[in-house]
Amino acid sequence: MLVIGGILLASDFMQSVRETDGVIERNSYGKGSKLEDLEVTVQGKAEKIPIEVEIAERQYSSKEVLEVFDRIISRMDELILGENKSLDRIEQDMVLLTKIPDAPVEVSWELDRYDVLNVRGEIQPDNLKEEGTLVNLSAVLTYRENAEEQALYQCTVKVFPRTLDEDEKVRKRIEEEIQKQEKECRTSKLVKLPDKVLNREAVYYQKMDFRGLVLVIMAALIGVLLYALEIQKRGKEKEKKKGQMLLDYPEILNKMSLFLGAGMTAKRAWRKVVEDYERQKESWGERYAYEEMKRTCHEMDSGVRESESYENFGRRCDIQVYVRFGALLSQNLRKGTKGLTQLLKLEAIQAFEERKARAKRLGEEAGTKLLLPMFLMLAIVLVIVIVPAFLSVQI
Repeated sequence: MLVIGGILLASDFMQSVRETDGVIERNSYGKGSKLEDLEVTVQGKAEKIPIEVEIAERQYSSKEVLEVFDRIISRMDELILGENKSLDRIEQDMVLLTKIPDAPVEVSWELDRYDVLNVRGEIQPDNLKEEGTLVNLSAVLTYRENAEEQALYQCTVKVFPRTLDEDEKVRKRIEEEIQKQEKECRTSKLVKLPDKVLNREAVYYQKMDFRGLVLVIMAALIGVLLYALEIQKRGKEKEKKKGQMLLDYPEILNKMSLFLGAGMTAKRAWRKVVEDYERQKESWGERYAYEEMKRTCHEMDSGVRESESYENFGRRCDIQVYVRFGALLSQNLRKGTKGLTQLLKLEAIQAFEERKARAKRLGEEAGTKLLLPMFLMLAIVLVIVIVPAFLSVQI
């Protein structure tokens, strides 16, 4: 923090003492105007007056405009060709620009054959001739900052029907034969396609519409993703349940050992723990381990043997410590409760140690997760501090 504070003070100092020489450089054409924040000291006033000045981008002089026009006109033949190779043979649409890239010049076009070529340079195929059609083009180049600065560009192009390759010629001939057959049977409900095209046997296939298949695949993919999301959700719920039960385990053992030490039987101590939970459920909220203990009470009330109920409790919890706890109660019920209190106390001590270790591990994980946001915040602070300092320095 001391380093950052020092950089901030240095930046403020550099900005406060910097003095210009009364000259501001304009942006070159195309970079737009810029705002300059200045402080002015006027003779007779001690305080600096803050002002904001907008400096427009540089404009061309008349001589420079003429040079720009000359450069553009020398390149115009190449700029308007598009995919064509020469102005003497135009088969593809031309590119009749309305603005010149990287220059403050606008272009307006005039043609003498709009039925062959429009002002966008698009060919009108219906009016083309095999021997080609001459089209005269005129373009007026206007300097954007001063409409009186203009130049004229003229050229003549020869427009031809597009030369088809072999596959395109075959496709066109097939389409013509089919269209001819279609015209001959327009009074019929069904259209009989020719059995032969180009003097050869023809077989027709209807093009498949894959939109339905795409929708089916997308629906299946969404279903898989939703199923994966549900599995992930269940996994998170299971992890949450496991964490909560491990958190409650030492407390449950401690209560059981206290009640058993007070002379209660295992079954009575179990019920006592459940009763305490029921009284405090509103403030505690639902706790998975206590709910399983409550379910075990219902099992015993319904006639299931006590030892079997404890074992079922451990299996339902599906956590090693609870399986061991249920087995411990079941075995001691068969052998007698002698020593059970001491075993539960030892188990509770071990559980508390595991709980502390787990809390420490979770704290370390939380600290690790916070490293990335901390580094991002540090980077943002450095950018906020250093960038203005560099921008304030005049080279």
